[in-house]
Amino acid sequence: MADSLLITGASQLLTLGGHGPRRGNSLSKLGMVKDGALLVRDGLIAAVGTRAEVEKLPEARAAEKLDLGGRVALPGFVDSHTHLIHAASRAEEYELKIAGASYEEIARKGGGILNSVKKLRAATSDALKKRALAALKQFAAHGTTTVEAKSGYGLDVASELRILRLHKELAVEQPLEIVSTFLGAHVVPAEYRGKTDGAERYIRLIEQNLLPEIGESRLAEFCDVFCDSGAFTVAQSKRVLQAGRQWGLAPRLHAEQLSRTGAARLAILLRAASCDHLEQVNKSDIQALGKSETVATLLPGCDFHLGLKQYAPARALIEAGAIVSLATDYNPGTSPTLSMPMILSLACTQLRMTPAEAIVAATINAAYALRREKRAGSLEVGKQADLAVFELADYREIPYYFGVNHCWMTVKRGRVIHATEQAPI
Repeated sequence: MADSLLITGASQLLTLGGHGPRRGNSLSKLGMVKDGALLVRDGLIAAVGTRAEVEKLPEARAAEKLDLGGRVALPGFVDSHTHLIHAASRAEEYELKIAGASYEEIARKGGGILNSVKKLRAATSDALKKRALAALKQFAAHGTTTVEAKSGYGLDVASELRILRLHKELAVEQPLEIVSTFLGAHVVPAEYRGKTDGAERYIRLIEQNLLPEIGESRLAEFCDVFCDSGAFTVAQSKRVLQAGRQWGLAPRLHAEQLSRTGAARLAILLRAASCDHLEQVNKSDIQALGKSETVATLLPGCDFHLGLKQYAPARALIEAGAIVSLATDYNPGTSPTLSMPMILSLACTQLRMTPAEAIVAATINAAYALRREKRAGSLEVGKQADLAVFELADYREIPYYFGVNHCWMTVKRGRVIHATEQAPI
């Protein structure tokens, strides 16, 4: 490939340029350029504007040309919450949920997260890697270019470290950017349950045996905790996240999903990068999030898959000024989807977000949730040339067509990493 690439012919080029995360009214500002073009040099954006402006640049004349043929182009999706590495589906639990069993009831009987833990511990690294690679190809096929990946289905020293090392291997061996998060405090593992001070003993294992190795080997950037009924308390979560910070891991938090615990307030107190889920937040939490720098990441795929009626209060969060983002929560138990376009559809129909708000939440605000905003999430000079191109006439059609993939091409750092058979590569 030539050092320079001219990407031209976008009927709508959504740049999402500007300063700072999008809040309130600015959440719907797309920075749209009609008949837009980009000039890419060494994987980074060198120029962006109308076709007329960019094509007249001297470097553009010598560049390799990629004509989008009037399609819609936007920044590649940043999926800021996934559980990438797992061994198998939990289809058997899906049937139980349909029959009326709750998430908590299934978990109490050894299902849920502990089911996935049992399966992962028994799986080979090769099998886990093969499954994850197939998933990453599907992420790219739906327009995602950056993926956060959590551990949390190992829950012992060897298995948690194995997952984090697989993240590192996968980041090198395929084109999507992988941001690694340690979620050792997902739930208390089976071998510690029913024992005196079982949770305390497991937290000590995290502090003494896992975090030092993760920190010294730089196996993760973030530390996450599932703070909820049946998982970890606010006090326990605070302890784990503060221990993680001592090893250089920035905090993020599963918060207020199944019950209101005060986890969102903890996330704000600790200046966490994000607090995710938020179905059970109250008015006071919403106001506090509106004044904070912690990103409120909403995961409507989870509520949809579980058949829940209560989704996160997106409109109230937006009106309060919170930094709202969206992610798939790709995992085998509660949100087995890799499709950000489907998440946009759910955001529009269930969270009452506009298509523009949903796109911003899935790109630049999601980049802030991963502290990647200086290189991803928008199409601006100096940033990575990460694009998703859709075979559509209007950006609003991305969520409008639910459950259908219209992604025509995905570009990561100026290189085509996915294209349909009709794409000119």
